[in-house]
Parts: sequence; C-alpha cells; structure tokens
Amino acid sequence: MFAPVRGDPAVWSRPLGHVVYAAGLTADYLARPFDTVEAHVGLLARVLKEAQWESLVYLSSTRLYDSLGAVDAHEALPLLLDPGQPRHLYDLSKALGESLCHVQGQGRARVARLACVYEGPQDADGFLPSLLRQVMAAGAQARAVGAPAPVIDVNSSPSFERDYVHVSDVVEGLIHIALQGQDTVYNLASGENISNATLFSWLGGRWHCQLRATLPAGGSQAPRIRIDRMRDEFGWSPKGLRTVLDALEEHIP
Repeated sequence: MFAPVRGDPAVWSRPLGHVVYAAGLTADYLARPFDTVEAHVGLLARVLKEAQWESLVYLSSTRLYDSLGAVDAHEALPLLLDPGQPRHLYDLSKALGESLCHVQGQGRARVARLACVYEGPQDADGFLPSLLRQVMAAGAQARAVGAPAPVIDVNSSPSFERDYVHVSDVVEGLIHIALQGQDTVYNLASGENISNATLFSWLGGRWHCQLRATLPAGGSQAPRIRIDRMRDEFGWSPKGLRTVLDALEEHIP
C-alpha cells in the first residue's frame, strides 16, 4: 500500500494501481474555503489527468442528500444544492468532484458517498467519539467514588438523527467498489438513522450516566440512506451501531 504524504512527488511518477481518493476537509471547510475546493476538486482533477491509476474511488458524502429532507436517499436521486448557502460550499465541491469522476474517469472512477464514519473513542474528531470519551470518563469516575450517575449536557437536539457506519465496514466496501464495482456511485452507510434520544439512552445505560440534550426536540428531516446497491452487488452487510457499542463495552470499562 502506498499512502503518500501531502506534496509527495512520487504521486506523479509511479503507477498508483487502485486509488482511494480521501483528501478533503470536514469540520473546518468554511474557515478554509480555498483549501476545501482544492482538496475536493483541484487536486482530484490533476490526479485524474496526470497520475497513472488503474481505478479510483472518490470519497464523497451522504451530506449531499441533506437538503432533500426525510427521503429514501438512493444513489440516482437528483440533488438539491444552493450556491447562495455557505454551508453548501462543502456539498457543491464534493458534487463537482463527483462530476469530474463521471466525465474524466474513463469508466474507471467511481464515487463512494460516506455517512458518519467512526471507529471508537480513540478517534480524534467526531460527535460520537467525543461523546464516548465523555461518558466513559464520567461513568468510570462516578463508579470509582460511589457517586450518583453524572449528568452530561450535550449541545444538540434529542430528535437529531445520524447514520453511523463503522470504519471496518467502510474499508470492506471500498475494496469491493475498487475491484468489482459496476455502477458509478455507491452509498456507504448503515442504512439506519439513530436519533440522539436513542443514542443517549444506549450510552447512559451502558456507562451509568444521564445524557441531556440542551436544544429542543423537533421533527427529524434527516434522509434515510439506502444501501440496496451495496447489498445486492456485493452482499455487503454493515454492522449496526448498537452491535458495535455492545462489543465496545466488553473491552472498555
């Protein structure tokens, strides 16, 4: 495996084989708009044009479906993006990267739209890993001194929903797409939205904490990500979040 560092000149001189294009920005995309467009589009254009690659999988995002509301989000669904919305800078740049793959990919470039990818509390970033670290630390401390279950305030709504997909399932899915993919776009998600209310209940029960959302509840408008294409084409079956959390509890107090 070849994982080049930023600016590595070997990218342009050696055969790359099967490429997973993972360059990109997430949380800080609005603070770094030029870097966002360069990572999502500019560098990709150069790789497609100048590098030697056998296949390429471009990592996009299921966030592209967010403006559609509570729909069944399959890969052929037309997107709704607004250049006047600053938040859509991320979506538009990813969509343009996807378009480049379709137009200049020579039939060898494919797109993987990823949901909320996580591994565990060791992850540096992300809502779920941060929450796991908080509840594990607070629960362990309370048990150590015999204190009541601590209350953790979370700056979010109990009705907010996300689709969480484990990194091991993402890796397996990307290998399928790179080596065997026939379609141009694939959703990599669990196929199940988990509300904060459900997540807080699971975490609180396992690590003896009370998680309290500080924002009001409201009707969820999160799209439901369809993964039929991955299941039908590759027999791909991602783990549910609760299965992962149950296994995590066995190894981390």
